[in-house]
Amino acid sequence: MWLNLQLFGFRALWSPYFFLFVALLGVTYFLITGPLRHKFGVKDKPSVKQQSFFYFGLVLLYIVKGSPVDLLTHITLTAHMIQMAIYLIVFPILMIKGIPVWIWKKVLLKPVIKSVMKVLSFPLISIILFNGLFSMYHIPFIFDLTKSSPIFHTSFHLVLLIAGFLVWFPIMSPVKEFSQIKHPLGKIFYIFGNSVLITPACVLIIFSDAPLFAAYSSGGAWIQALALCVPADILSGLASTFKITGPEMFTSMSTLEDQQLGGIIMKIMQEIVYGSILAKVFYAWFSPETLKIDPLPANAQTNDVN
Repeated sequence: MWLNLQLFGFRALWSPYFFLFVALLGVTYFLITGPLRHKFGVKDKPSVKQQSFFYFGLVLLYIVKGSPVDLLTHITLTAHMIQMAIYLIVFPILMIKGIPVWIWKKVLLKPVIKSVMKVLSFPLISIILFNGLFSMYHIPFIFDLTKSSPIFHTSFHLVLLIAGFLVWFPIMSPVKEFSQIKHPLGKIFYIFGNSVLITPACVLIIFSDAPLFAAYSSGGAWIQALALCVPADILSGLASTFKITGPEMFTSMSTLEDQQLGGIIMKIMQEIVYGSILAKVFYAWFSPETLKIDPLPANAQTNDVN
């Protein structure tokens, strides 16, 4: 497959403009949290752990949205689902953990933004918003529409990413005002609810007995989807020279097999991430420190002896 992908050219494979954008984000983070932090009244630099989260998040962002993986998402639904799992579930967690609290406060505690965030970070709203938008995005008509228009594609992905951030705020918000679920049991129910609500979309994709998305099953719609990341001149040249007709030229799987595998991978990756968060919540809840019984006060012990 790799040799075949080379046909699409360097720009389609490596998205140099997106690389520059991601690099700019990294430089901005370095400057604001480093040499320029004193201008914001901040003395301490982010910890090594925080910096690792942030920069690793940027690497993942480029891999799924700028490397050949992004091109593959227009060829197979399996690659698309891997991209969605990392982009919407993993990447927001890394950013929440990597960006210092004082930056979040400066942005989110602005009067208007704070009021909106109070509503959107309410657990019932954030969980329905994320899972509702994810399911809506994978309705065939809407999915094919986003694959046919750069504006719809970029806009929907940006809205989904915002919802991907919001869904974590009730249990791991860096700003206390928006962390609305405090008790570990509440966090467990919230994560479990997330896992349940995302399941219908995955089940629909996995158990459908026919291809759902024209972007992977119709030659014309597929070429239109490729145009989102392949320059028009290269795409038209390939269409006439090599007579590329559909994804079957780049994968040994049938469209239906690819669709089913994509749904399975999305569900498995989601369960791995949610399971890891659940394990962390359980550990914090039942760690030796939290189970330790406070010793009786000295006066109470004296009274017992008397």
